[in-house]
Amino acid sequence: MVRRLMAAALLLLPFAACAPQAPPPYAAPSPYPYFTQPPALPRTAPDKVGLLLPLSGSNRALGQAMLNAAQLALFDQGDPRIEFLPRDTRGTAAGAAEAARAALADGARALAGPPTLGETGAAAAPARAAGAPLFAFTNDAAQAGSGVWVLGVTPAEQADRLATAAASVGARRFGVLAPADEFGRRLAAALRNRLPELGLPAPVVVLHPVRGDVAQAAQQLATQAGPEGLDAVLLGESGAAARTAAATLSDALPSRPRFLGPTFWAQEPALGQEPALAGAWFPAPDPSARMNFESRYMSAFGERPPRLASIAYDAAALASRTVRGGVPVGEALMGADGPIRLLPDGQAQRGLAIFALEPSGEPRLVQPAPVPGA
Repeated sequence: MVRRLMAAALLLLPFAACAPQAPPPYAAPSPYPYFTQPPALPRTAPDKVGLLLPLSGSNRALGQAMLNAAQLALFDQGDPRIEFLPRDTRGTAAGAAEAARAALADGARALAGPPTLGETGAAAAPARAAGAPLFAFTNDAAQAGSGVWVLGVTPAEQADRLATAAASVGARRFGVLAPADEFGRRLAAALRNRLPELGLPAPVVVLHPVRGDVAQAAQQLATQAGPEGLDAVLLGESGAAARTAAATLSDALPSRPRFLGPTFWAQEPALGQEPALAGAWFPAPDPSARMNFESRYMSAFGERPPRLASIAYDAAALASRTVRGGVPVGEALMGADGPIRLLPDGQAQRGLAIFALEPSGEPRLVQPAPVPGA
């Protein structure tokens, strides 16, 4: 079941008209009550939200699925005074800037999207100039702040959650093995920041060239760890590199550590067939919330949503709530992927569950998702 919930498939659906169409009715009540609020006083004009989505080009299918998810959020709001303005980013930075300006010119007071780092940076400038909050899908924390909220799960969030979970079961000495790219550097930096807060020593870190020798890097990490070894190792690797790293470290360290991995391991359940990675932990959204969202999306549109559609749902719901009553900073809200809480600095805390890889390919839930800020 968990594997089924984590699987994602891109949808190739026909392009929808710019005016949002309510999805067909269904019997299940809304499971996201925290995104709703009592209706405000009557208004003579609608409150408009711009949706910045790749509705043409190579990512058109993903953009259409995101538009579907946003329509589902609008349906859940139950407020006919909210109007969505879908605008096509064409999957480019220049297109995102044009889409943001067009939505703002047409009266949008908040923006949801776009998906990528480059598009977000381009759309942020006109949004900030207009004083319109932007709820972006990216996980790049560098984009956060000054009216921009980053809704993707950042490397720092992943490292924080894994460190806290591993420390809670006795891990004291941590290591990091990852490529020397932006993701790997941010994982390492986050662990360096988090461990002292837990009263633990700094991690042993080895960052290797992106196409470097992973086995050699793993041997280097084991050497630096010394005779005491490591209790837990955070791997910023995927696929064959993750298998090689875990197998090498299992042999090179005095005792096998607990391996920890990033959220994208949810898309690689077969990693559990590597003996060294059986039982390895990774963070992922709350499965019950995701199941509820997927079920309702399928009831409305007849297809399973891709992984990123849930972020579009959350962004559209948050933008709608914002135009009605301001940005809900500090509140613990229930989103399509579980609990979410907006911080004043533009970042979003998500409650992430901890899963273990299993040889069967069916990840096992180890720790449920906590409510952020609780």
